[in-house]
Amino acid sequence: MFLGTSASMPTARRAPAALLLRRGGERLLFDCAEGTQRQLQRSSVGLPELEEIFLTHLHADHVLGLPGMLKTFALRGREEPGLTVYGPRGTRDLFGKLKPFLGRLPYRLTIVELSPADVLERGGYRIEGFAVDHGVSAIGYLLVEEDRPGRFDVAAADALGVPPGRERGILQGGDPVTLSDGTLITADEVLGPARLGRKLAITGDTAPAPSVVQAAYRADVLVHESTFGEEEKVRARETLHATAVEAAEVARLAEVKLLALTHVSPRYSGSELAGQARAIFPDVVVPQDFDTIELPFPERGTPELVKRGAAAGKSPYDQSAMSRMIQVATAGDVTEAEELQELLRNAGIDAEVEAADEEDGLMVLVPENSLEAAQDAIEALSEPDDLIAEP
Repeated sequence: MFLGTSASMPTARRAPAALLLRRGGERLLFDCAEGTQRQLQRSSVGLPELEEIFLTHLHADHVLGLPGMLKTFALRGREEPGLTVYGPRGTRDLFGKLKPFLGRLPYRLTIVELSPADVLERGGYRIEGFAVDHGVSAIGYLLVEEDRPGRFDVAAADALGVPPGRERGILQGGDPVTLSDGTLITADEVLGPARLGRKLAITGDTAPAPSVVQAAYRADVLVHESTFGEEEKVRARETLHATAVEAAEVARLAEVKLLALTHVSPRYSGSELAGQARAIFPDVVVPQDFDTIELPFPERGTPELVKRGAAAGKSPYDQSAMSRMIQVATAGDVTEAEELQELLRNAGIDAEVEAADEEDGLMVLVPENSLEAAQDAIEALSEPDDLIAEP
């Protein structure tokens, strides 16, 4: 979700830089400009108890929202969970200067400085830094998912005598099983080709750079700044920003699926930048504040821009978007949760994913008035690897 798409300063229609990534039950914030917490509160997401914030660089139009947001969390009485802020070299020094404004926070605040070579390993994916060109200490971010096991071949399992139940689940997870008669069955005997994970690249502010092309190679989505139009190319070069045409050339060389242009100068509406970029690379969008990009698994479709409120036919400020959500199922991991979420959305049912109270599993939530329809949709599933436990 694009919470802020303006360069340098807010306008009547655009807030400065902030982007929220929702993956399963996780909420990761990239940059936190002035007014970011209010943008979240105005959206259908609300202001969640963020646990991680990633800063691309330390210019004011990317960090001014931090003190207010951190104090809001404190005023809520938050003690757990702690909050980690990642950023380039200089981030610790920034927070040292902010300490008089922040005072004592009741929750644990951890500051981690990253270099472009650093990798954060997560369950099923990783976050990688990459070098950008902005003349100051700055970093871009990649989110790269691991490949997933292939589809379970029911006919092959039947032919090999694998009984329904636990054994098939083990095989689907990639591990071998031994049948009651001593026969060893390996996962590759019942699984199709591995399914690709997703890849997202977020540059922050940068001039066009070979390091961005290399990092974003064959990404599903590249979020690249586009501060200027081609008529301001000299100004872009002087300030180490990018024009729409330059960002499109990066996307073309990197062979990405979709280019999202953001960090738009207040002198532009966005449509003129899109037109310039599409002359070089056709798959370009210029999101406005509160627009989202839905990023399905590669075998399920291509990334798509969803205009604000379009998915549910509502404004992002509609209070009914905050109506009561009910758990309809429990998924074992993020892959299962997102596949179920996509299935429900294809059935016209809004679905959210949150971490379960217990250590393992994710809750799949739907609006209370959609519960029965969601249960019917789940029961219609037929593939073994799509079966999700009821809550």
